[in-house]
Amino acid sequence: MTGTKPQHAPQIHFPVVDDVLQVGGIPLTRLAQRVGRTPFFAVDRALCTARVASLRAVLPPQVALHYSIKANPMPALVQHMAGLVDGLDVASGAELRTALDTGKDPARISFAGPAKLETELSQAIAAGACLNVESGHELASIARIGDATGITPRVALRINPAFELKSSGMKMGGGAKPFGIDAELAPALLGQVASLGLDFQGFHIFSGSQSLRLDAILEAQSHSIELAMRLAGDSPLAVRHVNIGGGLGIPYFPGEQRIDPAPMGEHLAAWLPRLAAALPQARLALEMGRYLVGEAGIYVTRVIDRKVSRGEVFLVLDGGMHHHLAASGNLGQVIRKNYPVVVGNRINARGDAPDSGPASATGPLCTPLDILAERMPLAHARIGDLVVVFQSGAYGASASPAMFLGHPPALEVLV
Repeated sequence: MTGTKPQHAPQIHFPVVDDVLQVGGIPLTRLAQRVGRTPFFAVDRALCTARVASLRAVLPPQVALHYSIKANPMPALVQHMAGLVDGLDVASGAELRTALDTGKDPARISFAGPAKLETELSQAIAAGACLNVESGHELASIARIGDATGITPRVALRINPAFELKSSGMKMGGGAKPFGIDAELAPALLGQVASLGLDFQGFHIFSGSQSLRLDAILEAQSHSIELAMRLAGDSPLAVRHVNIGGGLGIPYFPGEQRIDPAPMGEHLAAWLPRLAAALPQARLALEMGRYLVGEAGIYVTRVIDRKVSRGEVFLVLDGGMHHHLAASGNLGQVIRKNYPVVVGNRINARGDAPDSGPASATGPLCTPLDILAERMPLAHARIGDLVVVFQSGAYGASASPAMFLGHPPALEVLV
C-alpha cells in the first residue's frame, strides 16, 4: 500500500489515490461530507484487521491476544476488535458495558483499575468477567459481594513487579505504584484467595507501554514470565492465565521506527515449553491497545481562518487540544513534538505538497497550548481545507478534556 510521507513524519499507512488521501477506501473530502461536520476522528477497520493479522502471523498460536479498550473505547471499533482478538480488557464500568455489548464471552473479559466502585465490582461479578484484583481491600470487597449474591467471583491478581519496562512512554510497574499488588505481598493474598473460595484465574503483570525498544520489551516479557512462575509456587491454586501486557509502541515523531514483532514471537515461542512445564494449565496472553489501533486512525479538523502574525503563518482550526490532547503536547507537561500532520486535501501520491511552507496549526481555545502543529512544512491551506493528524487511533477523544471551554465534541466513525 502506498502511504503518504509528510516531511518530518514517520511512514503513514493511509494511501493517496489520484492525489487524494483515502480513508477506508473513501476520499477524505467525501468522507468529511458523509460525516457531516468537523472535527472528527476516523478509524480504518481494514488497517486494524491487518495489524491484528500481522501480529497473529508471528505469534505462537498458544499465545492469546487481547484488546485493551482504554486505547479507544468507540463502541463500533470495540465491536470490530472483539471479532479479531481472544479477549477484551476494560478499566471502568462503562468500558465493561461496551465490552459486554459486543456479545463476547464474559469469561474472556477482564477488568483492571485501582479504584473500582462497589457497583462496578457487582456488575463484573454478575456478568462473569474476571476482576484483576488491585489490593487486599478490593479482594475483601469482591469476596463479600460474591457471598451476598451467591456468585463465585472470577479473579486474577494484578501484580506490581519490582522491574519496569525500560524506555517506555508510560511506566506502570517498578517502585511504588498505585496499580496492582506489590510482588512481595502477593503470596499472602494468594492464600486469602484460596481461603475465600474464589475462582482464581492467574496473574496480570503490566510493566509499561509505548516502547519502541524491542530489547527492552523482550527483557520485560522474560521477567514477567519468570515472576508468574515464581508466584505460582506460592499459590495453593492452579494458574490458568498469565497476562503480561504488551508494551509495543507506535512511531509518532521524527526518527522513531516501527517495531518488527517477529523476534518477539520467536522469543515467546522459546519461553512456552518452560511455562508449560511450570504452569501446565496456564495460557499466556498479550494485552495491547495503541499498537493495534493507533496507526489506523486520523483526526480531521477544518481551517476556519488563515492569518499571518509578524511573518508567521497560523492555520486556525475548529478542533484542537480539547479533542486531541496528546497531539497538542499534553498541557505543556512534556517537550512538545509534532505528530505527523498534513493538509489532507492538498497532498499528492508522493506525500508532499509543492507549495508547502512553514505554518502552525492552532485550535479554537483561548490558550497558547492549543496547537496541533508548530512551524511545520504544510501545504498552502485555504479556509475550508482539512487538516489531518495521523497516529490518532488511540488515546484521542476519550483521553482529552472535551468539556474545556464548551466547544462541541468531536464525532467518531469507523470506516
